[in-house]
Amino acid sequence: MLVYTFDQTMDGVLSAVFDAYFRHQQPDMLMGEGEPLPLFCEEVYKVITTEEKASRVWAGLEKHVSKEALRLLMVSWLSEDKALSTPLFHYIYKVFGTKGIERNFSDPDVLFVTNTARRVMHEQLKMKQFIRFQKAKDGTYLAVISPDNNVLPLITDHFQDRFGDQPWLIYDAKRRYGYYYDGKSSVIRITFQDEDALPFSLDNGKLNDDLLSENDKLMQDLWRTYFKAICIKERMNPKKQLSDMPRRYWRYMTEKQ
Repeated sequence: MLVYTFDQTMDGVLSAVFDAYFRHQQPDMLMGEGEPLPLFCEEVYKVITTEEKASRVWAGLEKHVSKEALRLLMVSWLSEDKALSTPLFHYIYKVFGTKGIERNFSDPDVLFVTNTARRVMHEQLKMKQFIRFQKAKDGTYLAVISPDNNVLPLITDHFQDRFGDQPWLIYDAKRRYGYYYDGKSSVIRITFQDEDALPFSLDNGKLNDDLLSENDKLMQDLWRTYFKAICIKERMNPKKQLSDMPRRYWRYMTEKQ
């Protein structure tokens, strides 16, 4: 069994494809550096990630597959699923040797990558629905999320379009980074060096009371009251509610706090 190891980046996957063709090899597995190797591993090759190799493979993909297929490849990577590395590598490898591979859903690698991407896209739609903003005294709106997949890069355009004249920060508590929009045109990726000094709770996403706008305190109370008022006990369907609004999102939703 031939195993390639890489740095667990998308550029690393692309660099692995470049090396495989350069070495005239088709490795059985692509694994992250430091992961336990399979029992019957006969040869290990360490992939050195470079921008040049990744760019050349990506340029090749642009010539061989549709824009939709390219998007699915990138979106699937946001799943952060360790099981994705080998199917994604094999899928990209096959692109250069099998015509129309992107439409062959009987291929297990294509099917795995496509289903993974669909799972990520499904969650990014959920995030657009379930994000709850709080308004700080300085006028900035804050929302904290903790999705299963790394969907934050997929939803910033939506909120920039929807709240184009308002500054906001959406922060991923699970991955410890966020995107800040200045209310004009610029969206930047941010991290906090001192998490003990964060102006909000990572557990429930609540903004510190001394920073929360007075009007927002009232709006949150009104929203909770409204949510309870429209809930008809006789028509409650907990199973349907959990399907539409999974419990893992509740911790950051105003109406569930």
